[in-house]
Formats: sequence, structure tokens, C-alpha cells
Amino acid sequence: MGMQQQLQRLLASAGESEVVEFKEAKNGYDFGRLGKYFSALSNEANLKGLLSAWLVFGVKDNHQVVGTKFREAFKDLQALKKEVADKTAHPAELE
Repeated sequence: MGMQQQLQRLLASAGESEVVEFKEAKNGYDFGRLGKYFSALSNEANLKGLLSAWLVFGVKDNHQVVGTKFREAFKDLQALKKEVADKTAHPAELE
């Protein structure tokens, strides 16, 4: 399923849930809050036996797509993935 199709499926769903969160994030988003959402969403997906959860930027809570400039360039998204992975390492690995 393509990303556009996935977005349409998420928008057509009942809305936000334990595994779907929409954020407007016009120009940026606090990294600490981002980490908390990643943690909560992944934990809920794991508890429900799901393979994924979704944190969707550029969408208001009312499902209106407004776009975002948060990590707009592909290289910035790749850097975000690394930052999140670095910050979510197993606690024993951080000592």
C-alpha cells in the first residue's frame, strides 16, 4: 500500500486512537514530546499485536490535511530516524 493510500485509510478511520495520532506540526515539533509519542504508540501497537502505529504530521485533529515543514527534506527524515533510535536504545546500552 502506498503512502497516499495509507494516509487516506488513516484519515477515513474513526480518528485518533492508541495507535494513530495526528499532529499539525507546522514548522517543527519538540523532540522530547516526539519521543514520548513514539514510545506510547509503539507500546500500544505491541500490546495489541500490531506491526505498526502512526504519528502523522501535517494533519489537524479534525483530519484536515494542512501540510508540514517539519523535517521536510528526506535527509532530515533519515536523521530523525537515527536520533530516535539513538535515544531509545536499551537502558543497559546507555550505561
